[in-house]
Amino acid sequence: MRATIGKLGIAVAIAALVAACGGGGEPRLMHLRSTGGPDEFGILPTKPLQMPTNLSELPTPTPGGANLTDPTPVADATVALGGRPAGSTGAIPAADGALIAQASRHGTDASIRTQLAAEDLEYRRRHKPRLLERMFSINSYFDAYQPMALGQAAELERWRAAGAKTPGAPPPDDMK
Repeated sequence: MRATIGKLGIAVAIAALVAACGGGGEPRLMHLRSTGGPDEFGILPTKPLQMPTNLSELPTPTPGGANLTDPTPVADATVALGGRPAGSTGAIPAADGALIAQASRHGTDASIRTQLAAEDLEYRRRHKPRLLERMFSINSYFDAYQPMALGQAAELERWRAAGAKTPGAPPPDDMK
């Protein structure tokens, strides 16, 4: 009996060590599982089909080639979301000039995205999930980033006290 319990204990200890040692790369705080359903962002509405005047003039199909019905899907999606398609002049519209000037009044840093990504990776390494959370793929994202969460009720009151017009807000969680 003791031998069986001892073997079981050793097996559990080995499993725990293997789970603790795994994932030496980037810490995963959010464990998402695919449901296997359709990706609603992968479905793009296409332009209406058109009948060509001469069917013999149609090009031969090429895998991965351009689609005659929707030749620029990425550029169309970019424009639909309010962006500028690649190849545009890149000039800032006159209507956005004041916004850009205000946002960049203290200067800009071209490497900010790289810097923030490195700082976030270091933060996630310091706040990586505990052993059982890693073993059972439990999400620890919200616990790790809780100190950075903005208190919406306190922020709303701060802005109201400063005299800013604020929209209505949902009641705090403890009042529901």
